Parts: sequence; structure tokens; C-alpha cells
Amino acid sequence: MSRLIRAVIEPRALRHNLSTIRDRARRARVMAVVKANAYGHGLVPTALSLPDADAFAVARLEEGLALRAAGITQPIVLLEGVFTAEQLLEAARHGFDLVVHDALQVELLEEMTGSHRFVLWIKIDTGMNRLGFPPREFPAALERVQRLKPAPLEVRLLTHLACADERDNRMTNAQLARFRETTRGLDYLVSVANSAGIFGNAQVNFDWVRPGLALYGASPFADASAAQLGLEPVMSLESSVIALRRIAAGETVGYGAAWTAPRDSLIAIIAAGYGDGLPRGLEGGTPVLVAGVRAPLVGRVSMDMIAADVSALPEVHVGTGVVLWGPGLPVEEIARHAGTIPYELLCSVSQRVPLELR
Repeated sequence: MSRLIRAVIEPRALRHNLSTIRDRARRARVMAVVKANAYGHGLVPTALSLPDADAFAVARLEEGLALRAAGITQPIVLLEGVFTAEQLLEAARHGFDLVVHDALQVELLEEMTGSHRFVLWIKIDTGMNRLGFPPREFPAALERVQRLKPAPLEVRLLTHLACADERDNRMTNAQLARFRETTRGLDYLVSVANSAGIFGNAQVNFDWVRPGLALYGASPFADASAAQLGLEPVMSLESSVIALRRIAAGETVGYGAAWTAPRDSLIAIIAAGYGDGLPRGLEGGTPVLVAGVRAPLVGRVSMDMIAADVSALPEVHVGTGVVLWGPGLPVEEIARHAGTIPYELLCSVSQRVPLELR
């Protein structure tokens, strides 16, 4: 193996997860969320691996341009919309669908010249209090959109759930009730469900779903694993043992002498650190898979290296393979040890870690 650390991407798992999401979402079409470099999985390779996705969603214009440059022809939705006349013209040139969440964006559309007709997603803020028109402002925004010349190719509606990852949270039901009341009597296609919404208890699938985390084979719930949801991990963050150290009881390992050996120990030094995206605060005892067997981290994460106690694995040698997360070691589990969420770990894999499609 020529690369010490790499993120191995399994396109077959991506397609499996898309199929699982379709089964769960029933009649809904799927807008695959590939923003933030496809949650660290590679923007373009991920999109190219999902030819059956009904659309792709990105946060910003530049992400959409990269997809078009790679030959992606499916609809591409800009989840944050555009903010200048120049961006609006670029979005028209490349046929992007736009989320409209602010009166400024409606004004840009009103001032635009030309014949391009957008698919416009009007976002309603039902309680997230981040982006979107509050219910009291939505009717006026919709009226302005309906008066646009030329008329939109299609108007659709969406909102975003704040607590869908907490099963039976009253906030979700309150948001759904607010959305239904705000849109009562309107006949537009609707998107509400993110990954947690798709697999949660509330009926929020509607016409379009917007899976992100679930597409990459991680669970959005604290009480359910990805495997329990029928999902498979797409990324395996893999590395190698680069040195072995035999230390005596009472000796310490790493910066700050943060770990003291309780007995004579065999320590594997592994090529992975916060320079690769591992959190520096990853706690001692966090498991890694060394030759397929769990071994606990000892000492602090440094920029390029971590250490694991492999005293129970006498066959380990320089070059032995290590899995930091992936099949057999869910990224959600590592996230709990890091005091964070799997989204952050996946998105934090650094640029110096090469992506390898299996």
C-alpha cells in the first residue's frame, strides 16, 4: 500500500443507500445533497456515482458549477440561492434551480432581464429561524414570485426541520402543523424531509426528500445505528502502522504525557492526526481497527500521528492496516467519542487525505 492514509469510497454503498432511501420515502423523488464536497466524499465522484438521483442539492453556486463542468445533467438546486445579479445570470446560464428565502432574492428576479425561467423553491421558516420567509411574510413573497416576468417554470415549497433527529420531538410536529397551515389550499410540490425526517416517526416525506447524511451511510439518530436503518458506510478512513514501541509500565505516550502505561505495553504509531481531520480532542480509549481487531487510542491526537495499545495483538507490524472508521466501526461511534456528530467528522477529512474509489 503506497498511501499511508486514505479515504476509500464505495460507490456501490452509495447506490445501495439511495435505493434504501427510495424504499423508505415511497413515492417521493430524491434530491441527493452533495454540498460540502459531498460531506467529504468528493463532490464530483459522488454525483457521477448516482446517475439515478432525481436531482442534486448544493449550498453554493461554485459547487453547482463544478457539477455542470463534470457533465452532470440532472437538476441542481442551490439551497442558499444567489445573492447578486451576476450570480443570478450564472445560475440561469447553467440551468440551476433556486431556493428563494429572502426578499432580496425576489428583487433580483424582478430586475433580471432575459427569457430564462427558473424552477423556484420558496423556503418557509417554520421554526428553524435560519433561512426562509416567516409564515406571515410568505403570502406576499409568493404573490411577488407569481407576478415575475417571465413566469417561473415551476414554483415549489420547502422548509427545514430543526429537531427531526430527536424522535417524537414536539418541535417537529409543531413545524409540520405550521407548514401545513401556511400552505393550506396551495397546489405546489413540497420538500420537508432531511435524512432524519425520512427515517423518523413523523410522516414528512411529501413530494421530494433531501437526504444528506443517510446517503453516506451514517445514522442521524443517537438511538439507531446506520445498519439498523439498512444503510451501509460509504467512506472507510484507512491508514497504516508506521512504528511500534515497547514501553514499560509507568512510561507515558505523546504530548503532555497524557497517558501512562498501566503495564508493559506494545504501542502502535498510526499515520493519522488532526492534520488529516481527526479531532484533537478525541478521547483516550476511542477504538480503531488494527488488522480488523479493536484497539484503544492512547495519548493525545497529534498533527500527523495517533497511538493505539496493541498489546493484545502480537502479530501487528509496520504496514499493518488500520481503519479509523468504516465497516465494522461506524463513524457515529467515533463521533460520540469526539463529542461531536458524524457530519462534522466526515466533512473534516482534510485535503491531504486522498480519496480512492473502490
